[in-house]
Amino acid sequence: MEDRLMVSVSGIRGTIGATLTPRIACDFGCAFGTMLGEKDKSGAMPKGAMPKSARACLPAEPGHARADLGMAPRMTVVIGRDTRTSGAMIQSAVTAGLLATGLDVVDLGVVSTPGVGLMALKTQAGGAVMITASHNPPQYNGIKFLQPNGCCLPAASANKLKEIWQAGRFPLRSSLEVGQQSRNGTTHGKHVDAVCGICDTTLISSKRFKVVLDSINGSGCVVTPMLLGRLGCEFAHLNAEPTGLFAHEPEPIEKNLTGLGQAVLKHHAAVGFAQDPDADRLVVVDEKGRFIGEEYTLALATAFVLRHRKGKVATNLATSRMIDDIAAAAGVEVVRAATGEANVVEAMFQSGAIFGGEGNGGVIEPRVVPVRNSLVGIAYILQYLAETDKTLSQLVAEIRPYVLLKTKFPCPDGAAPAVAGKTRAAFAARSGAKFDDRDGLRIDLPEGWVSVRASNTEPIMRIMAEASDQQTAEQLVAQVRKIADEVIQK
Repeated sequence: MEDRLMVSVSGIRGTIGATLTPRIACDFGCAFGTMLGEKDKSGAMPKGAMPKSARACLPAEPGHARADLGMAPRMTVVIGRDTRTSGAMIQSAVTAGLLATGLDVVDLGVVSTPGVGLMALKTQAGGAVMITASHNPPQYNGIKFLQPNGCCLPAASANKLKEIWQAGRFPLRSSLEVGQQSRNGTTHGKHVDAVCGICDTTLISSKRFKVVLDSINGSGCVVTPMLLGRLGCEFAHLNAEPTGLFAHEPEPIEKNLTGLGQAVLKHHAAVGFAQDPDADRLVVVDEKGRFIGEEYTLALATAFVLRHRKGKVATNLATSRMIDDIAAAAGVEVVRAATGEANVVEAMFQSGAIFGGEGNGGVIEPRVVPVRNSLVGIAYILQYLAETDKTLSQLVAEIRPYVLLKTKFPCPDGAAPAVAGKTRAAFAARSGAKFDDRDGLRIDLPEGWVSVRASNTEPIMRIMAEASDQQTAEQLVAQVRKIADEVIQK
């Protein structure tokens, strides 16, 4: 597979010692500091950022040490990391770049991605950084840049950051102007408090649920047990040490989670939860030890939310039609956006959606922070079980099933547009075909849908297809894969 640095709306991803080096990380820290410095001078806020009137309602953190010394306050950036063994190195490099451009930096330590977003809000920071490669294999690491409202940079800001980095011209400060670094160890407690504040902890605790949790030796190892304790759960914790030495491949998909299913059966648990390394994604195993698919995380959470509140929900173009069925039953609209958390959040802001997420196991509850959040998913699914007195398999059975196939394969840089163009031409004559090119290409057909797009986080292309039956979904994937192979092999 071609190895290249991925720079996209989802942040920066690369392999350590090859495409992602300390020099590159430091330069991105300088670029982010430069961009925030320009914003600070103009007084402008990033698109989608929380208004000052709303931010003023948030409890402020203790004052920075600079104020204690009688020095003028400067813009602050909070930074955290997951447990990857290269995390401290990349964090230090990014921090150096931020300090060099005159920003103060607050080190949050090993925390979850939603935890970093929440602390950006709580501290009223100018921005935030999370060092993580999410579900990518251990040789990868990455840098995710967040707005003051806690969510990812919108596409326009991500492109601006890339331009500044490519230009390589940063306003480095003198010795008396460089930023200062401090530490804040309160993220986990504040995150748990925020999640518990939007669910019925008394009801959940009364059920004394047995739970199995797989934190894959990632940043969910500490905060998630804190949440389960607050929710009165008895739990067995797999891969519970935050070492970054992942016990299995980190992407939370079926082939990587056989041990979780076995543990659910062994402990007679009501549910099994699996997180990815930065604890923003959640996958669920039912009481029978059955992996029910990452698409069901958002589906179940949405079904729960719409029991209590009515409003639009937002997701991406690659998420299952289950979400459409659930929304239709509640009489609400689904807003679709291009793949990428930032795109979904921007669609939520623009449409006024009350809830959203992606079919990769990521739920987004803006009442906590507009970031994918596995802790919210855990709390909502447990409350759904508590309110209905049903098993997880029974709740799943209430949702109309589809066959959703997700495939990926290496793709040369720049090949995706040609693949999408030839695919569009091949399906143009199909009766009832509807095309959406906001995210690669998605084709909706009477019998299902198929999409093809380049990944934001890996040097690969993804083909996905969904239909009511396996054969139809497989045929749709095969048709598009044949076209892709013909383009790539030329």
